[in-house]
Amino acid sequence: MGPMASRLGPQPWPPLTMFVLPAHAEPVFPPVHLASPEGLLAIGGDLSTERLLAAYSAGIFPWYNTGQPILWWSPDPRAVLFPSQLRISRSLKKTLRKARFTLSLDTAFSQVIEGCASAPRPQRAAGTWITAEMKEAYFRLYTLGYAHSVEAWFEGRLAGGLYGVALGRTFFGESMFTLVSDASKVAFAHLVLQLRAWDYQMIDCQMRSAHLASLGGTEIPRGEFLTILAAGLAYPTQRGPWRVDETVTHHEH
Repeated sequence: MGPMASRLGPQPWPPLTMFVLPAHAEPVFPPVHLASPEGLLAIGGDLSTERLLAAYSAGIFPWYNTGQPILWWSPDPRAVLFPSQLRISRSLKKTLRKARFTLSLDTAFSQVIEGCASAPRPQRAAGTWITAEMKEAYFRLYTLGYAHSVEAWFEGRLAGGLYGVALGRTFFGESMFTLVSDASKVAFAHLVLQLRAWDYQMIDCQMRSAHLASLGGTEIPRGEFLTILAAGLAYPTQRGPWRVDETVTHHEH
């Protein structure tokens, strides 16, 4: 997924005309319509909690590779999944019915983000965009109740999972990994069903991937994304730690 989708290979260095954000300054961003055609909006700044929350609230997220400055993005169109449109394949339904995995929320955040950072990805350049700085920043968000992890356990071991940030009625997916076949799909499906039960309006997947499209993900114009995001932010944020809602079933009715 962007994060939640596959992030393959190094990203280009930003053009010289890009907005440069001073580090440790007020967490203010330029208007998102000034982003490049690829969605690159600004460089620099920091990964403080205040800046990250301001970024997500404005439809902006960080994504950069080791050796690059922090790059801030707001792509158009935007990949999203509406909880009501989750598509569960016949084979995944069968896996969910078998209940091979035990699901939990917010119980192994550090393990999940480490799993996402170290997971092999096809065609990925050496290294990872989940740098030590990123891990620290999102762990801070987790301790404050804004970031969340979904864990799928198999035979007592972490088999896969995902993490992201929740604000208002929007969940911003960051990354997922799997060590056992279907573990991340099961974790994601459970998350979507739980968010649906909690009346979340949208899951931000950031960038399109075939994997997310198979689960019901779609692309919408950035303007529409920002309108839905603004409506969702009118609701209070359901801060963590989250726990599995036992009333949520692991299959579609």
